[in-house]
Amino acid sequence: MLEYDFEQSVAYWVVMTAHTFERSLNDELTPHGITFRQCQVLGWLALEGELSQVQLADRLRIEPPTLVGILDRMEKAEWIRRRSCDEDRRRKMIAPAASAKPIWEKVVACARRIRAEATEGITAEELLQLKATLEKIRRNLTARHAAASLADGNGEIHET
Repeated sequence: MLEYDFEQSVAYWVVMTAHTFERSLNDELTPHGITFRQCQVLGWLALEGELSQVQLADRLRIEPPTLVGILDRMEKAEWIRRRSCDEDRRRKMIAPAASAKPIWEKVVACARRIRAEATEGITAEELLQLKATLEKIRRNLTARHAAASLADGNGEIHET
């Protein structure tokens, strides 16, 4: 039998909560014709601005060929623009199109509804503590990842 102390696993609870958020947000987005992955693409572009397809795939934690299909549909719907990178013509850069604004507004409204539902009965102080705790966990693991990257000798530090 496979055994693990799931009740004590921070990762288990974080992942299960993230999956529940994803399912809930997807349920809110579907009636608007928006997929969760499309929401993520627009979210990363809103957060970081123009990104390469490789950077975007990395942030979505999917393979670049998988992302191509998502971007094709978004480009056809005129939600994103693709262009060749000035420094490397093989590299494709992705940016939101102006016509994505009404779609993004729907995404934001859906996300706010899910946030309100998820935080019902939780005090502002509890939310601040949760955010601080999760930030500590993220920093701890980011530091571990950075140290491992340096030990591997590739010298690149990527925050995940």
